[in-house]
Amino acid sequence: MWFSFWRSRDRFTLDHLRYLTDQLAKVQIVNEVNKDFVIEALRSIAELITYGDQHDPSFFEFFMEKQVVAEFVRVLKLSRTVSIPLQLLQTVSIMIQNLRSEHAIYYMFSNEHMNYLITYSFDFRNEELLSYYISFLRAISGKLNKNTISLLVKTRNDEVVSFPLYVEAIRFAFHEENMIRTAVRTVTLNVYHVGDECVNRYITSAPHTEYFSNLVSFFRNQCMDLNRLVSETLKNPGPDSTSAIVAAVDEIEDNLYYFSDVISAGIPDVGRLITDSILMLLIFPMLLPSLRIVDTNDMQSGVVTSLYLLCCILRIVKIKDLANTIVAALFYPLETFTRFSRGKVNGYISDRGLTSVSQEPDDDNIAKCNAECLTVNVPQSSSSSGLDTESIMSEDNCSSSNLALREVLLAYVTKGDDVQVLGSLSVLATLLQTKELDESMLDRLGILPQRKQHKKQLLQALVGEASGEEQLFSSENSLMRDGSGCEPGVYLEKIKEQYGLSFLSSDFLMSPRVPRFQVLDALVSLFCRSNISAETLWDGGWLLRQLLPYSEAEFNSHHLELLQVSYKNSATALVKEVRGFWPDLLITVLCNEWRKCKRAMESSYPPKEPKCILFPSQMLSSEEDIPEGSSFAAGEKMHEVVKVCTYFCLLFS
Repeated sequence: MWFSFWRSRDRFTLDHLRYLTDQLAKVQIVNEVNKDFVIEALRSIAELITYGDQHDPSFFEFFMEKQVVAEFVRVLKLSRTVSIPLQLLQTVSIMIQNLRSEHAIYYMFSNEHMNYLITYSFDFRNEELLSYYISFLRAISGKLNKNTISLLVKTRNDEVVSFPLYVEAIRFAFHEENMIRTAVRTVTLNVYHVGDECVNRYITSAPHTEYFSNLVSFFRNQCMDLNRLVSETLKNPGPDSTSAIVAAVDEIEDNLYYFSDVISAGIPDVGRLITDSILMLLIFPMLLPSLRIVDTNDMQSGVVTSLYLLCCILRIVKIKDLANTIVAALFYPLETFTRFSRGKVNGYISDRGLTSVSQEPDDDNIAKCNAECLTVNVPQSSSSSGLDTESIMSEDNCSSSNLALREVLLAYVTKGDDVQVLGSLSVLATLLQTKELDESMLDRLGILPQRKQHKKQLLQALVGEASGEEQLFSSENSLMRDGSGCEPGVYLEKIKEQYGLSFLSSDFLMSPRVPRFQVLDALVSLFCRSNISAETLWDGGWLLRQLLPYSEAEFNSHHLELLQVSYKNSATALVKEVRGFWPDLLITVLCNEWRKCKRAMESSYPPKEPKCILFPSQMLSSEEDIPEGSSFAAGEKMHEVVKVCTYFCLLFS
């Protein structure tokens, strides 16, 4: 019988298909003797059915009449060798992927044959077999719609009680092989985007909701791995460590884009599940406490990593509640999350609950902290140009556990190193560009752009909420008067109710203009620093331009005096370069950097992406840094001096 299989015949005919199925039906055992015939028969049948689907409907009619899929299942049960399951999975995958007829897909998914193959006990110790199995699941998911998905689920009283495709796929969601994880995510997204209400309820019911918290736990572990890589690179920089960080960053961003894709499917409660898991497993216990070095934290030296991850999450995961809750958390003192990080999060259930609830700091400590850490005097005059704004930030206060996280970010801008400054600026810039944030949140942070303030006041004046002249020209922000400024308080209350963190921030008792002047003070302080790279100054300049695009009205005389001194110092440094190593290139570099800086300041996006903080560049800040006789190092320093001077020239132009 086996030799007759190899006889020459026209392959793409119904007779050949009939011959193959007849021969396959005669197989009673699959062993080393006949396995090659069975493999070739399975492969050829897939080719013929694909051909017939596009050229001759009688092929698939014969396929259905002879119930060939059932024959496939019978052969699988007889198999004692791994090569048969491999070929069978490949055969069925090829057929499903290439069948264009909706009628043919309905037949393939009916009679429980696909569910039998999905739940069959394959030996997944064989990596190739696992790969073929995942491809099989992906092929099925690619044909899902509201009609076909019903053929793959089991229901009771109109509720889905079993969905093998989804359940078996997510078993491998955290496999060590990236290609398998990617395929599983494709399967889940294909399921989510079908939009079947019964399936959606099944997905968001216990125990299947654990998948979403497990996703965030897996992501958290990736964040910890990234932090270790960054810490090692800061100690021992090199091309290998840099490439490892790039790969880790790509993985992390891929995960976040997957979260975003899941949310975009619009399944009720999934956004809440992901939000709760990100906050309770990552933001509250790890990222926020890591803004200060804490012995009990798994990311002890993770300031840089945490700043990057906050930017990444806000930029990619488009959930309004998540973004606004993160901003509301910035008004809490650091100690709140330091205590939170000591609690256990592995047993967290995403609906509610916190096993370790932080104690509320008393009002005296809050007042003392605010008085010591960041003091701003705002006169009642309507003229902003005459304000005497003073901000006090000391090195010691930056480490105070009672310092609000919002103030920690500003402290990094004024006192941190180049990487910390860039990280804090990146967070502020990301918040500024996060469309999911309420404007009242931005205003309380002090980073609501001037044009948005004027637009809001104009609209309020037009609808008659107050005197138009009063609204448009009053120096006091109208958010407090119209009640919309309570939005941060809503999210503070939500944090208290849902996550068990309670704190009364005195920031909400002060004028809404105070945070804005704190930000301006911090930026002016940054521009006066000589140990910060030019590119970081450009990032600060971009943020300042977003806040004050049209005027210097909110600068006081002290601000202008400090900026004038910095401008003169940069000009003096530039003049010295005339007598340096590269005077003949000075004009050319100056013209090039002027164009680049102008373009960067006028751009809609910050000059640097947040991931740049993970790859700090070395800066030559003084003549002592230049090796004797090194013209290259001197050129680098000249380039840096030109960029700094260019920025100040544009600032005052």
